[in-house]
Amino acid sequence: MRDQIAARVGSGELPVGSRLPTIRQLARDLGLAAGTVARAYHELEIAGIVHTARRQGTVVAQHISNDRATDGLRLAAASYVTNARALGFDAEATLAAVANLLEAFDK
Repeated sequence: MRDQIAARVGSGELPVGSRLPTIRQLARDLGLAAGTVARAYHELEIAGIVHTARRQGTVVAQHISNDRATDGLRLAAASYVTNARALGFDAEATLAAVANLLEAFDK
């Protein structure tokens, strides 16, 4: 679902300022748990693709590129950060884990 929303933003189908359905509504429409939708919205927000405000709801914040690799990397990073925070890791530990993996891959 997260990737589909990002793809629709990237294609221009969802222009900047477009309102997305509420978490509850989208969860109901797709038959998903509200927590699943909330997590996807949160990851899209971390990636800078959407913005959530109390009165406005969730809206498209920026038009992302059609470069699927770059967009995929940004969404993967958002997912990683969300998971690391949920596990209780701070920014330093989160970045250190990435640096260690990159170093291992480069060997």
